[in-house]
Amino acid sequence: MPRLSRRSALHSIAAFAALAPGRAAQREANATVFALLGDRYHNIDHYRTALGRILVRDMDLTVDFSDELKLLNTAHLTRYKLLVILRDGMIWPDGHTNPASNAGWHSSGSPKIVSDPPVTPTDGKPVYWITPEQGRAVRQFVEKGGAALLYHNVTYISPHNEDFRDVLGAVTLGHPPIRPFKVRITNREHPITRGVRDFIVTDEQHYMVYQKDPRHLLIESVNEDGLTWKEHGTKAAAGWAYDYGKGRVCYLAPGHLIDVMWNPEYVKLQKNAVRWLLRQS
Repeated sequence: MPRLSRRSALHSIAAFAALAPGRAAQREANATVFALLGDRYHNIDHYRTALGRILVRDMDLTVDFSDELKLLNTAHLTRYKLLVILRDGMIWPDGHTNPASNAGWHSSGSPKIVSDPPVTPTDGKPVYWITPEQGRAVRQFVEKGGAALLYHNVTYISPHNEDFRDVLGAVTLGHPPIRPFKVRITNREHPITRGVRDFIVTDEQHYMVYQKDPRHLLIESVNEDGLTWKEHGTKAAAGWAYDYGKGRVCYLAPGHLIDVMWNPEYVKLQKNAVRWLLRQS
């Protein structure tokens, strides 16, 4: 599981080799963030790059990046202060039927797929991966004092686990195709939004049913061109934060494209969120 840290970028390989086994183990135990990233539609390298700049280079946090779902368990989470998740609720253990889902495939001019001997056909159906134990692990991690920064399409996990849904506080309604919209600050007094201006992004405008106290809402997405989605109008809740047991939770909806993650105002918002979650502000 790759780890990025500012120190690792600045120190030489020789310096790491000089670490005594006990000291190296202590550094392993002191990792601050576990980031579970990536799915079929959201490449982990994309988000490791995006959050590597924000969390690691700029904030000097030590982060374990992974797409291994089995690591979302109680024993593993006890090593960290902050859990970050940016991924949806589906996996395709038997493979995908559409080759265009592979970023290296070009629909025009691509050759016919041939395999000799033939590959067993797949129905290409997704499986919802989160287990009851994993949902409880997330809930207990936060209740006992941990922090959770949940991004973008995690609302697609909520329909399949009550504990996770209660921590997140919302369940997805879906989203239209990528289009421009404004992210509007609705609570300018919270430490997460302080000093952040409204900004415009081109992204998936996610719609959801928000299930917590409206006082916790911080931002909304607004399509200023008047474009609606189904019967849900032009606006959607796009971010909130609250205490949960002894811990804290923040959700931020923007995040499909790296240009969104690195929008200067959104970077401010994400950094403020991390400081608030870790009780640094």
